[in-house]
Amino acid sequence: MKANAYGHGTVPVAEAALRGGAEWLAVATAAEVVELRAAGIEGSVLVMGALTSDELRTAIDADADVVAWTEEVSDAAPRVHVKLDTGMSRLGAKQLELARRLAARPNVVGLMTHFATADELGDDFFGAQLAIFRDFVAAVGRDDLITHAANSAAALRDPASHFDMVRCGVAIYGLDPFQSDPADHGLEPAMTLRSWVAALRRLEAGESAGYGRRWTAEEPTWLATVPIGYGDGWRRALTNNADVLIGAQGEERILAEEVARRLGTINYEVTTGLLPRVTREHSP
Repeated sequence: MKANAYGHGTVPVAEAALRGGAEWLAVATAAEVVELRAAGIEGSVLVMGALTSDELRTAIDADADVVAWTEEVSDAAPRVHVKLDTGMSRLGAKQLELARRLAARPNVVGLMTHFATADELGDDFFGAQLAIFRDFVAAVGRDDLITHAANSAAALRDPASHFDMVRCGVAIYGLDPFQSDPADHGLEPAMTLRSWVAALRRLEAGESAGYGRRWTAEEPTWLATVPIGYGDGWRRALTNNADVLIGAQGEERILAEEVARRLGTINYEVTTGLLPRVTREHSP
């Protein structure tokens, strides 16, 4: 549910996920779990990001589980998931001895790690991380702990990474973690971005349009003005580098993965970049 459910709307998506059978929700920040609780959403929520002391108290007061890789967080939180850094080198305990010591505490309810290259098919680093984490879980030797490691890419790539639960992010929104066609993995995009044609005018050859005259008609052309722009999260880097569909029929569509390729980024940024000015309409 982090990052406004990847741009799709935190609360409606959380409600849909729970209706669909999800047993856990995960967020990145304390503010996100507060938003869920304020909307009346109950049940297990894991806050996966780094927390200041004030944010930690906020997460605890919201009855959330938190991720720990230090003595300080482990001491303060009633329910923690110990994170081992197996190679992402961002958050997590790098020292195995520290991670094992934290995992022995009675307030620990889970063990976890995070893959750096699960979305790079054929990469050996994924397998190396998985092996390190598997050995760590075996060394801890506690059957009462929830063990989890897989993001969307790992969940689709290798069942050996599934353990007790998986943390699917973009895949549940029908975005392909491998930046290919979602249909290749049985995924269907959940979001459709629409605007409308606000003006239509005829330009003659040599006439220009837009700031900086960045587009000039090479021949007599009909020009449509579609109200969407950087204030909505539709990036200026798409100037003269994007397509639209008008009156699309059937299977016609432009994927977030294609937009991401044009921007030189990943599909995650296309949907999470949509700003509050874009009205979200959620189907039941």
